[in-house]
Amino acid sequence: CSTLIPIKALLVALGHYLDNWRRNVTAAAQALDKTLAEENFKDVIWYLAVMIGLFSFIIVAILVSTVKSKRREHSNDPYHQYIKEDWTAPLQSLNENFGLQREKWAAEMAD
Repeated sequence: CSTLIPIKALLVALGHYLDNWRRNVTAAAQALDKTLAEENFKDVIWYLAVMIGLFSFIIVAILVSTVKSKRREHSNDPYHQYIKEDWTAPLQSLNENFGLQREKWAAEMAD
């Protein structure tokens, strides 16, 4: 029975040591987690700010280019004039010929 007392005392001392060590490790880990959480939050804010800025820049660039192209579409640029005049010329002549033909048929039917 006398040999159990030193072993019991040793186990109690070892238990206190491990409890203190665990508390120190836990406190250090909590402090480290808190610091990392704050730093990560700052990084997340910067990341979001940069991503939103880039996205906004791209959207504004697309809108500006679209507005400029729409303005040019109704202007007197050579490409627009070519499409407006040269491409529609055959269609206009067909429409005129068909209109004349229809009037001729209508006149024949009326007679």
